[in-house]
Amino acid sequence: MQREFIQSSPSIMMGKPVIAGTRITVESIMEKLAAGETVEQILDAHPRLTEKAIRSAIGFAGEVLKADVIYPINEAVAA
Repeated sequence: MQREFIQSSPSIMMGKPVIAGTRITVESIMEKLAAGETVEQILDAHPRLTEKAIRSAIGFAGEVLKADVIYPINEAVAA
């Protein structure tokens, strides 16, 4: 993962991780991908992004989820 694409500052988007030089959050990229948007569609909607930046956001999200944090999931929904 190329961390130079990701930054976090309390003065930008309340400290959420964003693509450096933008106000586009890692969270919003992940939501778009989860909703079925392709990388190409995201790039078309956000011309300042690059494919490397999107891949870095995916990698960052994966790294964050490796932390020892419990995420309760309603079993009735998951079944």
